[in-house]
Amino acid sequence: MKTVTANKKTLTLHTQDQTVTIGFEGAPLLMEVLQLQGLRFAHPCGGRGVCKQCAVEARGNVSPPDELERQSGTRLSCRIRLLGDCEVTLRELSGFEKQTKENAPAASALLLAADIGTTTLDIRLFDALTGAPVAGASALNPQVAFASDVIGRVSAALEGKGDALRRRLLDTLGGMLAGYPRVVRAVVTGNTVMLYLLTGRSPRPLAAAPFTADCLFGHSEDVLGIPAYLPRCTGAFTGADLTCAVLASGMTESTDTSLLCDIGTNGEIALWHKGRLSVTSAAVGPAFEGAGISCGMGGVPGAIDKVWTAQSALDAHVIGGGEPRGVCGSGLIDAVAALLELRIIDRNGTMEGGSAPIAGGIRLTQRDIRQVQLAKAAVAAGIETLLETAGAAARDIRTLFIAGGFGSHLNPRSAAAIGLFPRSLAPKALVLGNAALNGASRLLLDESLQKTADAIARAAVPVPLSGNPLFAGKYIRHMNF
Repeated sequence: MKTVTANKKTLTLHTQDQTVTIGFEGAPLLMEVLQLQGLRFAHPCGGRGVCKQCAVEARGNVSPPDELERQSGTRLSCRIRLLGDCEVTLRELSGFEKQTKENAPAASALLLAADIGTTTLDIRLFDALTGAPVAGASALNPQVAFASDVIGRVSAALEGKGDALRRRLLDTLGGMLAGYPRVVRAVVTGNTVMLYLLTGRSPRPLAAAPFTADCLFGHSEDVLGIPAYLPRCTGAFTGADLTCAVLASGMTESTDTSLLCDIGTNGEIALWHKGRLSVTSAAVGPAFEGAGISCGMGGVPGAIDKVWTAQSALDAHVIGGGEPRGVCGSGLIDAVAALLELRIIDRNGTMEGGSAPIAGGIRLTQRDIRQVQLAKAAVAAGIETLLETAGAAARDIRTLFIAGGFGSHLNPRSAAAIGLFPRSLAPKALVLGNAALNGASRLLLDESLQKTADAIARAAVPVPLSGNPLFAGKYIRHMNF
């Protein structure tokens, strides 16, 4: 973090492990000052003041609470303007860069596979001579400080923050590679927006209809001084990560009908039916990543990740044990499924009493349930729209591939119980883990597969959901449980 002094106005900022004094001019939003300082303090809703995840304690010469803050009963860094000398305490830095490194650098030359996710960055390193895995690491995408979803990041880039978004991303990637000085080649995958921001391209073509990307990649570029192959995207919002996931699943190598769902902030879906690959992307929102939920958090120690019914009550598992601090995406879906089973939530999503206890002091509110309904409706309607457009039905599907970090911990039965996908698909579910990174690793270790991945992307038929009346009708219907 940078510490700056100024002659005029100062902000005294207290974080979990230090206190710094920051100089500023004018009357900036606190959010803007934090972003300039490189602090990974998340603003999942992009500064609209609706997710309530950027709560702080503020004293001194700051703007009075606005209507949104009065409704939430707290001060929000995206609403507070700094007017003069003031003091702010951050409740918690939300970037807790959860790096996990395995093994030790044992090779003189390394290969890098990286998945630039909207929420999480994941890398794997391999010995360049033998192809043996050397290390792996995971970290929060620092761009969440600007917005949690791709639309918010596109808006930020068009407001002149593109260089900052790119710099934060590269700095974090560089930090993840610290201690591994000789990476000679890389494959870097991600959704289309993430690759635009990584390479410094203006995402303006992705910001308005007809949402046509002017670059779909499928070529090599320099990333951190490393020659990096960026796999081809299938469309503006169906990216190289989906291409890599399809490759990793092997779904196009079979005659069976199969469905792949990579459910995160941006839900990407692929259907293989009668030799044709149809793809789409649904704006799921950050609920399944823990954002926009009153007690939401990432899948880190202290998070409830599993919930089940026991003797007409709820029981839960907490990552790392101890008292729960919140609930992550998989625990959220489990909890809603359990509350439906106990009839505490009805088919319309109405909850008795306006809130329900999950474990410890953690409760879900009526607004939390509505956020889940919005997210699951987007995925379910996207799946149905894709099936109907391709002339397929749920009964035709032989395998449901569930991809992504969130999907790795998802209980398919709970997901089916809340209507995320048809109940008939729960027994057909196969969890792939981070299929995008798996596919990128395959491309890294076998360069001949680049032609296969390119062919997958070129043959894919995008099914747009924006402005699609079929999707709109199904979305409304799937709002109910």
